[in-house]
Amino acid sequence: MSGSNSSGFSWFLAGLGIGSLIGVLYAPKSGQETRDELVAGALGKTEYLKQRSREVGDQVSEYVERGKDQVHDYVGKGKEYVDLSRDKINEAVNQGRNLINEQAVKAQAAIEAGKRAYVQTTAAPVAPVTIGE
Repeated sequence: MSGSNSSGFSWFLAGLGIGSLIGVLYAPKSGQETRDELVAGALGKTEYLKQRSREVGDQVSEYVERGKDQVHDYVGKGKEYVDLSRDKINEAVNQGRNLINEQAVKAQAAIEAGKRAYVQTTAAPVAPVTIGE
């Protein structure tokens, strides 16, 4: 701070002290009454602060409970979606297995039919073909 600012601040503090002293001297109540009122006011503020802190604590507890309930709801919904997805995946896998089994049966039937056709065509005697007679 510069010297003029320091001096100005000193004068301010001096004026504040003098004003406080004059206020106490010319107060309509005695010093004891004033002190009692100050103490009562401080005690009242202390009680007010305690009450407000209890109220704030109750509100915080309520918000925490609401948050827990919402988290439980979201977890429950998430589990439902997982279970639903798992069921759909299992259903799709089972449909795929059934389709593969059906195709395997059809392929096996086609192979058997091909074998029978081969046996029938190779087992039957072929009449000789004569050309030019």
